[in-house]
Parts: sequence; C-alpha cells; structure tokens
Amino acid sequence: MLSYTSAVTIALDATPLTVSTGGVGRYTLELARALASEYPEDQYWLLSDQSFSLSHDLPNLHAGEGPRNPAERKWWLWGLDREMQRRGVELFHGTDYSVPYLPQRPSVMTLHDLSPWLDQTWQPGASRVRRRTPRLLRMGLATMVITPTETVRRAAIDRFQLAPDRVVAIPLAAGELFKPVAPASSAVPYFLFVGTHEPRKNIARLLEAWREARKTTAVDLVLAGRAHALAAEPGLRVLGEVPDSALPGLYSGARACVFPSLYEGFGLTVLEAMQCGALVITSRDPAILEVSGEAALHVDAEDTRALAEAMRAAGVNPDGFAEVRQRALARAAQFSWQKTARLTKQVYDAATRAFSHS
Repeated sequence: MLSYTSAVTIALDATPLTVSTGGVGRYTLELARALASEYPEDQYWLLSDQSFSLSHDLPNLHAGEGPRNPAERKWWLWGLDREMQRRGVELFHGTDYSVPYLPQRPSVMTLHDLSPWLDQTWQPGASRVRRRTPRLLRMGLATMVITPTETVRRAAIDRFQLAPDRVVAIPLAAGELFKPVAPASSAVPYFLFVGTHEPRKNIARLLEAWREARKTTAVDLVLAGRAHALAAEPGLRVLGEVPDSALPGLYSGARACVFPSLYEGFGLTVLEAMQCGALVITSRDPAILEVSGEAALHVDAEDTRALAEAMRAAGVNPDGFAEVRQRALARAAQFSWQKTARLTKQVYDAATRAFSHS
C-alpha cells in the first residue's frame, strides 16, 4: 500500500511519448520530470508496450522495457500489470484516458477533454477511447480522475455520472523553455498557429480570416505542427513539425499567435505563447477563457469577420497591444509544472486512501 511518508514507486503511462509531438505527450513528460524532481525520494517509471525515447538527468525517473513475451503483448490486460509487479509499482497514473482492467492497485486517470464524445469527426481515430474510457469510469477502475480545467471537470462529472469528490481539476503549465527570446529571423511579419490540423482547431476559418486580413495588412500566416497538408498560396508558410527548441522564437516573433479553436480541454499552446510574451488571439471556448483570463484577445470561434478584424488590428498596430502582452506574461507566471506535480501528488495520496477503503 502506498504510504504518505515513506518512499513510493509510481508508474505513468508513456504511450503518449511514442508519437513525436502533441499536447498529451508534453503533459506526460513534463509531469513525470516535475514529479521526479519535486519528490526525489520516490521512484517513477514510464511504461508502454511501444518504444519511446527518454532523455533526462533524474536518477529516480526510469523507462520500462515493455512486453517480454507474447502473453504480455495484451498490454492493458496482462503485460502492464506484470511490468508493474516487476518494478514494485504501488500506483498507476493513466495519462491518456486509460487505466488497467485489473484493479490491483490505486489508479488515476487524466481525462484531458471530452472531444472524443462531442463530435466523432474531430477525432476519427479515437474510437477505442470512445468505447473503453466510459466503461473504465463506470466500473470504477480509475480510483481518481484528473482534468486540466474546472470546465472539463464539470462536464466529465455530468457526462459520466462521476462522484464530484472523485474528480480534481489540475492545470497544466508551459515548460521553462517557453519565455521571451530573440524572434526567429523573418523578413516578413507573420501570424502563427501551432497545433495539429484537425477539425476542432478551426483551421479553415483561420485561413479565411487571414486571407481577409491580408487584403489590408501584409502579414504572412505560419502553420507549425503535424498534418498541415494545404495547397500552396502566397504568404502561407507550412512548417510541419518543428522541434520544441524552435517554438519560443516563433512565438516571440509573431505579430500574433492565433488559436480559434472550437473546443479545448486546456489550450496548452495558448499558455506557451503567453509565457513567451506573445499577443494571443483565441476563441471564447470556456476552457481557454479559464486559462487565459483577460490576457488574450477573444473572439467567437465561428465569427470569421471578428477573427479577421482582430488579426488586421494586430497586423496594422503591433505596438498597440503591449498591455495585453504584459498581462499574458503575468497570467502565465501563475502556472508551473512544479505546482502541477504537487497537486497531482495530492491526488495520488487521495487515490490511495480511497483504494484502501474500497
């Protein structure tokens, strides 16, 4: 049983680290590093049935080996539990909507948002999550649930009929890498979007608004992230995936970072841009509003004209939004992965108490 005073061994699902980019992967790695740093007496294992790379200098953060035989390839049913037995794991944290089927120890599930259930066209590849996660929650296999915002917490409680004391909102953070830096060199001013090309990110409307704004202000549009397969046109720059090290320069140099999302669970790129001192133009999505407060310009996600007007204003008068940029820096300073780790550890303790009384 997990003790509240002695050293413990905790496993986190490393599956999100098997893809090259993405907010869930960033959450998993940053949280694991912060936990290992904040609680050096504990041991943390990142476990997955797929290969992933792990680079760090923390002696108490480890990568597991994955399946060792054909039976363990049934990872969530058998393999994961056997790997945790080998490592002496006392609690499991499913960082991406999943926990084991066998309730051998307390578990915590992070429910990042409800997008898999709100519109299937947003995430057509999430059919397994749509089927499996509600079943895990209904069966009580996740001892505790973490959401990144109160917005998602309330929605999860309502949709899955969860006990309110079983669900805790813990905000994410932008890593220390994200800070104002010398802008990435660019002869032409630009607006920036960072993220994957999926329907809820509202890329089509962003392009339409940018084309309208470009009629009166010569500002390019830069898209950074996976799967932006768009036809070439003047002023549109599609970078594809970029290393994390390049993002602060891109954020810092943009006339504005534009994120007109139809739906988010947190909006990590919004916070990253704010921490770089960027002017952020984003939607009135409730979770984004919860995170950004009054430190960004908000427009209706479906109002192309309002989005174009905000982009035009930022393009024509970049110095006119200095106060918003300062508010962004101040707001972003309220978030840190260290705080996220401490709050998460409290949930681990609560899960252990609940599991011991079940």
